[in-house]
Amino acid sequence: MAVKDRDRFSTSTRLKLLGEQTAARVYRSQTKRQARRSRLTGRAALLALVLCSLIVALAYPMRQYVSQRAEVADLEHRQEQARQRVEQLRDLKARWQDDAYAEHQIRQRLHYVMPGENGYIVVDPDAAKQARAGQGAADRPWYTNVWDGVDKSDAADQ
Repeated sequence: MAVKDRDRFSTSTRLKLLGEQTAARVYRSQTKRQARRSRLTGRAALLALVLCSLIVALAYPMRQYVSQRAEVADLEHRQEQARQRVEQLRDLKARWQDDAYAEHQIRQRLHYVMPGENGYIVVDPDAAKQARAGQGAADRPWYTNVWDGVDKSDAADQ
């Protein structure tokens, strides 16, 4: 028994026992950490999977919703413009119902005169020259018009 007690308290035995206990603690702590990490990682992966699936599931309907809201806003804007145009046309129709307005427009646009009046038109000489120049360009071949345009732009540079 004395040898057993002596062996129990020897330095090598104590160091060996201490090393085994330390190794057991280290091993236990590593397994606990690994168990905790794997549990947390699994939960995090599941949470990430659920969030990604929700985002994917809701992305297309949200895109459709936003595009449809924009389309509705555009259609409402067009409808408001159409209402304004209808109001303008109603006002114009009401004006044409008035005989004085119709007579004024007929005189101005069609150059009509009442019996006993003398009609005349004042023509701006510059406007007449521009009109004649435009008519002459239509009678010529297209390549002549292009060449004249090149000459005019070259003259403008100088």
